Amino acid sequence: MATDTTLEIPETLPLRTFTEKAYLDYSMYVILDRALPHIGDGLKPVQRRIVYAMSELGLSSRAKFKKSARTVGDVLGKFHPHGDSACYEAMVHMAQDFSFRYPLVDGQGNWGAPDDPKSFAAMRYTEARLTAFADVLLSELGEGTVDWAPNFDGTLQEPTLLPARLPAVLLNGATGIAVGMATDIPPHNLREVASAAVHLLENPKATVDELCRHIPGPDYPTGGEIITQRDDLLRAYQTGSGSVRIRARYERESGDIVITELPYQVSGARVLEQIAAQMAAKKLPMVADLRDESDHENPTRLLIVPRSGRIDADMLMSHLFATTDLERSYRINLNMIGLDGRPAVKDLRTLLREWIDFRITTVTRRLQFRLDKVLDRLHILDGLLIAYLNIDEVIAIIRSEDEPKPVLMARFSLSDRQAEAILDLKLRHLARLEETKIRGEQQELSEERDTLQKTLSSKRRLQTLVRKEIEADTEAYGDERRSRLVEREPAQAIDETALVPSEPVTVVLSEKGWVRAARGHEIDPETLSYKAGDSFKAAAYGRSNQQAVFLDSTGRAYTLAAHGLPSARGQGEPLTGRFNPPDGASFVGVMAGDPDRLYLLATDAGYGFIARLGDLVARTRAGKAVLSVPKNARVLAPAPVTDPGTDFIAAVNAQGQLLVIPAAEVPRLNRGKGIKIQGINPGKLAKREEYMTGITSVAADGSLVLHAGKRHLRLKIADLESYQGDRGRKGKKLPRGLQKVDRVYAE
Repeated sequence: MATDTTLEIPETLPLRTFTEKAYLDYSMYVILDRALPHIGDGLKPVQRRIVYAMSELGLSSRAKFKKSARTVGDVLGKFHPHGDSACYEAMVHMAQDFSFRYPLVDGQGNWGAPDDPKSFAAMRYTEARLTAFADVLLSELGEGTVDWAPNFDGTLQEPTLLPARLPAVLLNGATGIAVGMATDIPPHNLREVASAAVHLLENPKATVDELCRHIPGPDYPTGGEIITQRDDLLRAYQTGSGSVRIRARYERESGDIVITELPYQVSGARVLEQIAAQMAAKKLPMVADLRDESDHENPTRLLIVPRSGRIDADMLMSHLFATTDLERSYRINLNMIGLDGRPAVKDLRTLLREWIDFRITTVTRRLQFRLDKVLDRLHILDGLLIAYLNIDEVIAIIRSEDEPKPVLMARFSLSDRQAEAILDLKLRHLARLEETKIRGEQQELSEERDTLQKTLSSKRRLQTLVRKEIEADTEAYGDERRSRLVEREPAQAIDETALVPSEPVTVVLSEKGWVRAARGHEIDPETLSYKAGDSFKAAAYGRSNQQAVFLDSTGRAYTLAAHGLPSARGQGEPLTGRFNPPDGASFVGVMAGDPDRLYLLATDAGYGFIARLGDLVARTRAGKAVLSVPKNARVLAPAPVTDPGTDFIAAVNAQGQLLVIPAAEVPRLNRGKGIKIQGINPGKLAKREEYMTGITSVAADGSLVLHAGKRHLRLKIADLESYQGDRGRKGKKLPRGLQKVDRVYAE
């Protein structure tokens, strides 16, 4: 005999034991009595109690509406002693045709909207009754089909399950979070689910793959396009877990884009906010206007007006699918309470097989209940017929005996039930016509008894009956699929630079590391106003849809979109607010233009290389190391290279020596130290006695400009021939007065 380990005095219970038991009890309550649906009727306890309470109030689909507060009051007072707001919200959810694929409650009044499902009116204002579809759950309730249990205070009985005639757990789906587990069952189409159930009923060995030919995927009440690959959906149904991706549907109408269906539980107002935010941030220049034209006749009608007829609508929508709620992914987790009373994640075949077992059991109980009633009535009719055949003797016994019942039972071999029925007869039923009625009723009931017994004794007949009933309900309540299944590639957001108009801009960098961008290439950056103590450092010419790359004194490169830079009408903003450079680092130059544009990177130690701008782009605030800086050396401002095959590299050192070499001799690298371009003595570099003061690339038809204080010298390519030398040499002295070159650039 098992012993009870629970202590009689709770005060002496160890805290660990008490908390463990309390938490387990709470967990099981949340799992079984709150969060997870049952495989039989597909309902959570609060939903089941709402539907049952409404049926008890006589609120069928043909009845008059009653205030929702009346229903909620009955549910709370009789079956579900919890908060009224939570109970009413569950009732509202079952009435929203955009939340439930097949609503169970027919609401009158404000029951919320797709934009805000919780905008429903208070329960004192709304009215409700059951929908016709609720008959699928309730029609067999009083026919001995389910078990009953006492309510919370033991004064009433409530059904533990409803006798669902269809697999409602798949039809309306369910979501819920329990303790340590959750459920996400998507809704499905009634005709498809019924077809799969019938197929499995007739082919018990059918596989999930075969069932998925009947159920190709979920079917959401708000429609949309299911773009998940079939193999992924099949895998989800095989394992009971996965995901499904839904995309809004749209049409072209007079050049405009009209969104007519949204993904499940997506707010149209929220989508418009997301698109408007991109427009405000100038990330969606191809859209001119947005409008919400939804009304009673068109529950979803969102209008997107392109800026011109040349806009590629499919490309625009692909971008919006990727960046807004117009495309969303939903989890599939077929977790529910099975017939064994345990929660489990079930694959599609197990789920339908278990529900079919539930349905067969339910139908068996209904038939047996009816057979018992028929047999009982036949038994009584046998007794009544005996009484009519011996009516005079029966009347004499009743008139003469003080206790006629035992005498009747002994005289005519009647049972207690038969004798009681005879004694309950009214005088008006003693007419000769009653014998004919009894014999007719006997014949009808005998035929019904034989049919019931044949059905109950034959598994095949029972399955046929279940199939016919499923097909009848399918005919009565089935509808067309709303969510189209279309295999598409995942949406791709348009590159931000592709959304930005291509306009010429000049990126200006100051000595203190402040940056700004001016429209056009005609501006003279040196004439701009700068903060006190600051001045012009460098400028680069590009377009608004290109990247600007900044080089710091440690050889690291950083990237910003040109269109995102502050306007040159102000004084800009510091780059340190956009990047995280090493301590003590400063910015020495800026590059911009096409990703294939070439730049010459060098240090004053005489080393350098040519790099492609696209290879210098950094993705993080910390930048990327591109130029290795020798000890005691400094980074020089980068210089654009027009054509490495024909350009010349001109390098000037602190001693006023100019060296010109072909650009073809300088290698193309992504990062590194480069090669020695001009000879610099490392010892003198350490003392800053010798170093390269500037370097640039001169086009074949261009000229070199040297600045030394207020003096400057312009040398054309022909003039540079005398300064050409071997790579790694110091070069030739410049004319007197240009020994201290502080600025070098090409024109």
